[in-house]
Amino acid sequence: MTPKFDLEPAARSLTTLLDGVTDDQLDAPTPCDIPVAALLDHLVMLTAAFAGTARKAPDRAGPPPAPSAEGLDRAWRTTLPRNLDELVRAWREPEAWDGMASAGGVTWPAEVMATVALDEVVLHGWDLARATGQPYDPDPVSVEVVYGFTSSMAGPEHTESRRGLFGPVVEVPASAPPFDRALGFAGRDPGWRPVTSSGSGRETR
Repeated sequence: MTPKFDLEPAARSLTTLLDGVTDDQLDAPTPCDIPVAALLDHLVMLTAAFAGTARKAPDRAGPPPAPSAEGLDRAWRTTLPRNLDELVRAWREPEAWDGMASAGGVTWPAEVMATVALDEVVLHGWDLARATGQPYDPDPVSVEVVYGFTSSMAGPEHTESRRGLFGPVVEVPASAPPFDRALGFAGRDPGWRPVTSSGSGRETR
């Protein structure tokens, strides 16, 4: 099957953020309720896992281990960009999009797994950018795909399949930009900011 989209723009946007993450920010909170270091650990794991998904590598039994700050690869500044490059290459192969594929103990059509991989990179890119005070502007094609996926999973009939992937839907005005609405469908507050020393900002998922 011809690939429906390319993960390279989203991967590049995430990679660009990494140089802006300082060591003293690793304990900082993120919109997904884990510290920056645990988020980076999750990104290292998921990028490697979804590259394997594209290649139809055997899936590990059961869900992946919970992300942890203590488990973060000390070489994450080189490991994560390398994993992102591998992820992009793997999903550029037409055969990656054929048939069924597995990740985290779940088996879905490969095209859906590609969408989940893109969704993870884009949303966690936003998480990382907000947590570390950096600008983030995902490309329009990635936003369109992520909006389509998160909105399709927003109904009550998807409560079980959302578990572990998204939090409860956050109401966002219909007039908001598509990416803000995608964030809301994914259980994120587009207005999230780290709590400052003065107590301002919002620290909600």
